Amino acid sequence: REANQTIDVVNRQISGLKSLKPEHWNNIVLAYEPVWAIGTGKVATPEQAQEVHQHVRKWIATEISAEVAQNLRIIYGGSVNEKNCGDLIKQADVDGFLVGGASLKPEFAKIVETCNTHNVSA
Repeated sequence: REANQTIDVVNRQISGLKSLKPEHWNNIVLAYEPVWAIGTGKVATPEQAQEVHQHVRKWIATEISAEVAQNLRIIYGGSVNEKNCGDLIKQADVDGFLVGGASLKPEFAKIVETCNTHNVSA
C-alpha cells in the first residue's frame, strides 16, 4: 500500500481466476486481506477495503461477467473486530468478513450481530 502497488498486486493474484467458467462461480466466495494486515492487528480503513473490493468486482465484471460480479460475495479478512466491523460492513462492496482471532473471543457475537443487521455473513 505504501508503495502504491496494491491494485497491481491484486491484479496478479486474481488473474488466474480467468480460467473459471461462469457456472463455477456459484460456489465461490473471495476473501481479501491486505498482506500488511496478516498477523499484525492492523486493519485497512473502510475506504481502503472498499477500493480493493470495488476493483475486484469491476475486474470480475469485465473479465468474467457482470452477472457473476453482481452475485459474488467478496469478504474482508484483515483484523476484523467489534470496533471496526460496523464501518467496514457499510462499504458497498464488502459483503462480509473472514474473522480470525476475534472469532475465539466473546466480541465475535458483536461482529455477527453487526453483520446480521446488514444482512451479510461473518
